[in-house]
Amino acid sequence: YGVFFKDLPSGQTFGVNETVPIPAASTVKVAIVLYVNHLVAEGKLDWNEKVTYSAEKDLRSGAGILQMEAVEGDKLSIRVLSNLAITISDNVATAMLIRRLGLPQISEFMRNIGGKNVYPNGENITTAADMGTYVQAVLDFAKKRPDLGGRLLDDMAHPIYNVGLPGELPPDIPVPHKEGDLPDMAGDIGVVYAARPYILVVLGNDITNPDATFADIARVSRMAYDFQQGLGAPANQVKPGQ
Repeated sequence: YGVFFKDLPSGQTFGVNETVPIPAASTVKVAIVLYVNHLVAEGKLDWNEKVTYSAEKDLRSGAGILQMEAVEGDKLSIRVLSNLAITISDNVATAMLIRRLGLPQISEFMRNIGGKNVYPNGENITTAADMGTYVQAVLDFAKKRPDLGGRLLDDMAHPIYNVGLPGELPPDIPVPHKEGDLPDMAGDIGVVYAARPYILVVLGNDITNPDATFADIARVSRMAYDFQQGLGAPANQVKPGQ
């Protein structure tokens, strides 16, 4: 397991195997969609721009609905693709975004915001520390652009997959997060808006049972939550979007 933790009020961090390379799977979609939001904020991309679906270039198996519903030539907006990539982890939507934006440009953005292990040799590999950096970058962006960043956090807080970080937490605790899994990897990254908010990343590698690993992630998340609750709320509370 690679683990990264950050207490948001104090900025203190710690990790376990946090710099060990681990497949990112769908957790990388947070960084990709954050890049989309930056481009929109800079006026370099429009939410309403349409991307044309090509089965030859974009068809992917795994998570998502577009692999079954998209028809050759369908045009989907950047906003729809971004939402689907986060909320239902749609692999076709993500492939269409990557094709539109360019993997080299996405990689450069990830390095510019602090990523150290970014698509080495073109592989979707990351570290827990890097994923923590990307979650912090979402929070930083939301402070500057609450209209855009707040919507991204809202998408992350309402996915269809909620067995990792939120798995054992009280249902009223907002948890913007992104799960990802492969046959031998399962992970979750996000921010938990407890009384004392924190970023938590847990990536399991070389596993045999993703469901069991997500259960482990949920237990680790509960341990972090209980510890933070024991510290009490800070004087300056961190609210969703901060």
